[in-house]
Amino acid sequence: MGHYIEVERKVKLYVEDIGTGTPVIFLHGWPLSSRMFEAQFTLLSEQGYRCIGIDQRGFGKSSAPAAGYDYDRLADDVKAVIEYLRLEHAFLIGFSVGGAIAVRYMARHGGYGIQKLALIGAAAPSFSQREDYPHGMKREEADAQIAAAKKDRPQMLRDFGELFLANTASNPISEPFKDWLQLLGLEASAWGTVRTFESLRDEDLRSDIVQIKAATTIFQGALDQICPPEFAKQLLNGIDGSTLVTFEQSGHGILYDEPARFNQELLEFLK
Repeated sequence: MGHYIEVERKVKLYVEDIGTGTPVIFLHGWPLSSRMFEAQFTLLSEQGYRCIGIDQRGFGKSSAPAAGYDYDRLADDVKAVIEYLRLEHAFLIGFSVGGAIAVRYMARHGGYGIQKLALIGAAAPSFSQREDYPHGMKREEADAQIAAAKKDRPQMLRDFGELFLANTASNPISEPFKDWLQLLGLEASAWGTVRTFESLRDEDLRSDIVQIKAATTIFQGALDQICPPEFAKQLLNGIDGSTLVTFEQSGHGILYDEPARFNQELLEFLK
């Protein structure tokens, strides 16, 4: 079943709510929606978990206002959903920019309602390079990505999709599957796509990660070209008591590149 939850005046988020039991909250990556986790929803709802998939504002079936795509507001949106559904002792799973939003949520709201955190190919602690941070995209590259989204969004999505998956010989990804990912990206609003990427470019979570108190597992693809393995090292050093799980055959889309192992590690994390 799905809920529409008003997180601020005239802004409603679509929230997928499948199964019963301990809640597992999923925060999707740019520029997809909670549907990216459909295989996990199928699996976990059979295993006695309640899957909560939040479509971020601007994406999937949620409202797409002109503004409100900074991490503070996106983290506040998550808090509004957790409060509305009265979720307690939940697992929070953030993929890519969803990982960045999860980090801001844990710091800004003191980990309210969350017992454990999983960061999957997280766009953190900073997605773009800074004076004292040489990892990730250069600002000019991020600007070029934004320009590409404004010029020809379908082509930008296709190009991004090629970077997204390792697509190794041991696990080739089918063309229909790539088309499906493209479709999820096309469902997003153009302005939500651009403005969330501006937040990816501009936001810095280095002071947030040291505030995380919950047990944290970091999932990282060794072949990730979008959120490189150096990000995971920074997170591991910054989050007290965190653990790292590396997927040697995975790019950014770990859950698609190594689906069996990903699901096994996810179930391990949820114990």
